Amino acid sequence: MRGRKLDPREVRRDPRRLLRTLAAVNVAGDFGVNGNGTAGSPSLAYRGGFSTGRQVQYRLRRMVLTNNTQLRTRRARPVLTLLTALSLLAIAALPAAAAGQERVPGSLSLEAALEIALRNNPAMQATRNDVGVANWNLTAAYGQWLPTASLSSSFSWQGTGEQRFGSITAEQLGFGDQPSFLTSSYSANVGFQLNGSMLMAPGQARRNRDATRAQVRSQEAAIRLGLTSAYLEVLRQTEGLRLVEQELETAQLNLRLAQGQQEIGSGNAIDVQQAEVAVGRAEVQVLRSQTGVRNSRVRLLQQMGADPSAEPELVTAFTVTEPDWTADGLYRVALGRNPGLEAARASESASSHGVHMARSSYFPSVSIGAGLSGFTRQASNTRSQEAQAIAAGVGAVQQCQSLNQLLSGLPNPPRPQDCSRLVTSQSTLDAIREQNRGFPFDFTNSPPSASLSVSIPIFQGLSRQQRVESARAQLFDARFQVRQQELALRADIETRVAEVRTAYETSLIEERNQALADEQLRLAQERYRLGLLNFIALSEAVTVKARADRDRLYAIYTYHDAVANLESVVGIPLRNP
Repeated sequence: MRGRKLDPREVRRDPRRLLRTLAAVNVAGDFGVNGNGTAGSPSLAYRGGFSTGRQVQYRLRRMVLTNNTQLRTRRARPVLTLLTALSLLAIAALPAAAAGQERVPGSLSLEAALEIALRNNPAMQATRNDVGVANWNLTAAYGQWLPTASLSSSFSWQGTGEQRFGSITAEQLGFGDQPSFLTSSYSANVGFQLNGSMLMAPGQARRNRDATRAQVRSQEAAIRLGLTSAYLEVLRQTEGLRLVEQELETAQLNLRLAQGQQEIGSGNAIDVQQAEVAVGRAEVQVLRSQTGVRNSRVRLLQQMGADPSAEPELVTAFTVTEPDWTADGLYRVALGRNPGLEAARASESASSHGVHMARSSYFPSVSIGAGLSGFTRQASNTRSQEAQAIAAGVGAVQQCQSLNQLLSGLPNPPRPQDCSRLVTSQSTLDAIREQNRGFPFDFTNSPPSASLSVSIPIFQGLSRQQRVESARAQLFDARFQVRQQELALRADIETRVAEVRTAYETSLIEERNQALADEQLRLAQERYRLGLLNFIALSEAVTVKARADRDRLYAIYTYHDAVANLESVVGIPLRNP
């Protein structure tokens, strides 16, 4: 009857018949309602706890009534239930959203952890930002080939007062009582310039971008190695916790053996006390191992850029397999896939183009330009201009009258001129006022201009040659760096292949040692139970077993660490964990 499920639909169809059927049952059990929180009906399950038919009938009647009430409540408020669930989900998601951290799945594989780290790791994000800058540098290099255009305008004000032109004032020139002026102007210019550096700039920017991308791949490889090591460390600490828990169980078993030997008179209190001390030490090791597991998990989540409070289950299993790689084969692969070597070669390519950039300073440069401009000025008043115009008219009339008087003294004088026409008219004064209304946009255009210039550098000291030699030195340094990387790569592959093989052989030996230590401990416990061995010898067997377990664990993860280091040097995965 334990764990038996009763269909609630039968309860709803005929609850009285079900009550009559169950009333005769007299077993040690109980029934309860199991709600699963979904749209379906709750289920009725037997759990144990009743003794009489009357109690069964009473309890089941109450459960049926409660079940029906809950069903009516759920049917009456489905929208409210949905809104409540959504609100709880939103509140639960607030801390992670506020921190800008990605949610870690409950089952975390190594590949999933790498994907999260490559998206969220701050160092990786900072390195990727450099690629965006490099792309804009390339765009800007091509943008230098486009013509430039500019449009400018200016506005100014000059107050009233006496102006000075060198050592002469405006009043001395007859321009006293100057008003204030408002002045505006505009200028529109189009230009194009081309030289050797501008021609070579896109190629240099493209190679610099390639070098930046190589640095990103190198950073990805570093994150991959660090995250793999952190992932292995969590597994190592978890396995270590399992071992110390086994040691605690063994210590507790030995304590019970010692207590049993003392009860039958074959042991003594010292053996029991030593067993109790061993149990206490094992408990301390369990606490330390639990702390190690938590700390290693936090470090793993830190490298992933995730919430350190998450507790994912690591599901990737690593196996120890015999390495069948050769140093020569891995070296040929690494020449084309090692991130550090790719970055060094990209820097060499950028340095090589830098030499051409430096030599471009010997090339001529061409510049073309064209422009339009205009200005306008407006005085605060036109009294001085009007006075000048009136004075000029009066002077013209006086000169005309003098000329008529002089001509009238001739024997046959000509007809005198009409001097009244020379008087300044009102239309002239209106024209002066109208011309003073040009501010701010009634410009008087200046003549357009255009220019073409060609500059050929002949001698500029030794600065150009210095730049060329400096660029060549950087190129040679980059080539030496590539060669150094290749030599280091060869040496790293040789040594790390040897480390992997050594770790593999060591793991096999430690596996055999662990099996022997297991058998030794089993025999020691059996002999101690029979009284053929003292507790000190039993403790030595326990110590040997614990050391063999730890050495086996250390050998296994030394192998995995060695393979991870070899993968980081080669640049490709070498195993399928």
